[in-house]
Amino acid sequence: MAKALWHGNWVHRSRLASGLVLFVFVFFHLLNVAAGLVSGALMASVQEARLMVTDSLPGQVVLYAALITHGVLALWQVAMRRTLRMSLTQFVQLVLGILIPLQLIDHVVHASYANWAYDMSDDMSSLVLMMWSGPEALQQYLLLLAVWIHGCIGLHMWLRLTPWWGRLVPTMIALAALVPALALAGLVTEGRRMWGFFAEDGLAAEIMADFNWPDAAELAHLKYVSSTGIWIFVGLLGAALSYYYLRRLIQRSRSVRVTYEDGPQITADRGLTLLEMSQMKGIAHPSLCGGKGRCTTCRVAVTEGLEDLPPPSAAEARSLAAVNAAENVRLACQIHPTANLTVKRIYTPKGRRQVHAAQGEEKTIAVLFLDIRGFTARSAGLLPYDVVFLLNRFFDAVVPEVTRAGGTVDKYMGDGMLALFETADAQSSALAGLQAAADIGVALARFNRVLASEGEEPVRIGMGLHAGTVVLGEIGAVGHAPRTLIGSTVNAASRLEATTKELGVELLVSREVFAAAGLGDPASGYQGFDLRGVDGRVEALPLPRASSLADVVAALQVRTAEQV
Repeated sequence: MAKALWHGNWVHRSRLASGLVLFVFVFFHLLNVAAGLVSGALMASVQEARLMVTDSLPGQVVLYAALITHGVLALWQVAMRRTLRMSLTQFVQLVLGILIPLQLIDHVVHASYANWAYDMSDDMSSLVLMMWSGPEALQQYLLLLAVWIHGCIGLHMWLRLTPWWGRLVPTMIALAALVPALALAGLVTEGRRMWGFFAEDGLAAEIMADFNWPDAAELAHLKYVSSTGIWIFVGLLGAALSYYYLRRLIQRSRSVRVTYEDGPQITADRGLTLLEMSQMKGIAHPSLCGGKGRCTTCRVAVTEGLEDLPPPSAAEARSLAAVNAAENVRLACQIHPTANLTVKRIYTPKGRRQVHAAQGEEKTIAVLFLDIRGFTARSAGLLPYDVVFLLNRFFDAVVPEVTRAGGTVDKYMGDGMLALFETADAQSSALAGLQAAADIGVALARFNRVLASEGEEPVRIGMGLHAGTVVLGEIGAVGHAPRTLIGSTVNAASRLEATTKELGVELLVSREVFAAAGLGDPASGYQGFDLRGVDGRVEALPLPRASSLADVVAALQVRTAEQV
């Protein structure tokens, strides 16, 4: 899959790079024609400047390499498409991409090839005049227009997801319309001017001689070369389409048919999971874990074809056993149909049912639980407003330390809170959790000094810091579901916080946090705990004062640096 992805990116980047080269060439070509609005001399001067680049050896190599690369890759993408179904924009771009070579071949033959073979002048005014009396002038303008539109669509499709492109779209649309309009006006102006000279008595032969126009035999040869080029392209296009349909026939012979009892019937390639088939065909199929086999929301009841499926893997069997699934129930993300199948989705979306914005995401993060010790007894003699006032002062003192370290408070629970550190990776999350826990200890000491100056008793806390895999997502009714987290990691952090009360310490930090932070283990001090609802024994470092954690982390960082 990685190889296919790299190949796809290479093709896309090659088409993009070659397309940008051709787009720039057409842009300056249109400006060259537009210069005819001013004068023939300006048109010639612009052409001379343009040809200094495009007629140089590097310019010729880049231009023709881009032309060949873009054309070959376009035919390749036609041959390798999964389907010919596409959006209107994609259809217009594809049609223009096919029509462009048909006109471009004729243009290259009668301009560049004629100049090389017969030394015919490739002066812009000469070419305009030679085409003016027939339909060729309009055809060549439409060629440039088609290339321009094709390029504009490609440019928009490339940049549409960037944050700044949306602001420029109105200006770009105006520019996209203005450039070909000016070119058309320049073409008409120069064509009329040159035809006026050509129509004067005695000047026609002189002009034809000056520009070295081809005679009848040479024109016949140019037409033959042009026709040959066009037929070669048509043959290549036919070969690409033939290869596409051949691939489709082969795929159909290797495909399987899946019938949904509560939905449509689809045909998909072998090798895909049933969930991937559903998603590819646009069939709604719940999968909270993203098809990793970590949940059972994608399970289906197989009513026909169960005997053709291999038995469940150990992981799939455990998941199905956890929900007491029937024998014919399988996980859609784990089965790879190799024969026709009839299934019934256990969870079937009905109509246009709303779904949660975030169905669930697994992450390894650090989680911190904090609780005020003895707050119930302390608040018993306080008025309700005084209780609220004290809590708010306390949270104002400690919560900034969480956010400063890169964490967020997931929820407040009376006199406690749950904080999570959802960062780029597990290591940065663990480091952020360690920093926040130490800084909360410092902030608590500062807050207690303020309380002492007011004659109040100090606040005592307990914290549990643990790291592990959690599921982050919206939990609750659709439209009223806050984003939160669940998992054994949350429970372990909560149990560690409760254990600090028994030990009389401010903080318990699990071994998993230090390991995730890449710091190794402290020299000593771990204690083992059997926490209710947590599988296995959890080892954690007790710290009477949370602020001392900063010294522990600093020592571990020095030791880690020395080892490196």
